[in-house]
Amino acid sequence: MNIYFSCSITGGRQDQHIYARIVEYLIAHDHIVPTADLAHPDILIEENKISAEEVYSRDIQWVDECDAVIAEVSTPSHGVGYEIAYALSKGKPVLCLYEKGKRISKMLLGNHQTGFTIHAYSDYSECIRIINGFLSG
Repeated sequence: MNIYFSCSITGGRQDQHIYARIVEYLIAHDHIVPTADLAHPDILIEENKISAEEVYSRDIQWVDECDAVIAEVSTPSHGVGYEIAYALSKGKPVLCLYEKGKRISKMLLGNHQTGFTIHAYSDYSECIRIINGFLSG
């Protein structure tokens, strides 16, 4: 399955360790993750080398080509919110994950749109169980 993994870049990188583990898990289970580089610790250096227009075009194309979106939303991000809304407008299933205890936008928590799922997780193993449920369902 082609999965667009969405996570905060300029909004903050404090959750980068979980981004990396999620991406590693998806790739190890034979999923295509075109956004895998976004989980790397030094992505800001790479992203600064390309224009905003290039990032937008690239990311929109990846969402258009994906089968589903998985977004880690513990750290607020304008870009992640945009990607979620865009994916939903294209009929893509979207899973949002966030660490229990984090403050999450009510726009996400209140969304009951078909194809949209949001779950809190307490640890990595719970996060993976949620992902597996989403991908198998």
